[in-house]
Amino acid sequence: MSGTLYLVSAVAVSAGITWGLRALPFAVLAPLRRSAALRALSLQMPVGLMLILVLYTLRDVDPGTWRTLAPTALGLAAAVLLHLRTRNAVVSILGATALHVTLATLWQT
Repeated sequence: MSGTLYLVSAVAVSAGITWGLRALPFAVLAPLRRSAALRALSLQMPVGLMLILVLYTLRDVDPGTWRTLAPTALGLAAAVLLHLRTRNAVVSILGATALHVTLATLWQT
């Protein structure tokens, strides 16, 4: 196979695969929108994700050590309060993370 034909073939195959992979979600999207299972998952997943994040955060906290317990407890309380006030997961996660990192940094010294 000549160099030019090889390069054109490689570009054509790559373009075809790329186009197919980009079109696939749109072809699958219509049936998924009508799916009752997907609707149920969309209601349950945010709560489950938050629970996993909370448990992951609390797994290394030593309840007997004030230096680790206070920033974590205050950060968790801030996340809950921010989420109840704003109903925005991004605001509550970023706000609580900023508070936790600040307090943990200040209490280390």
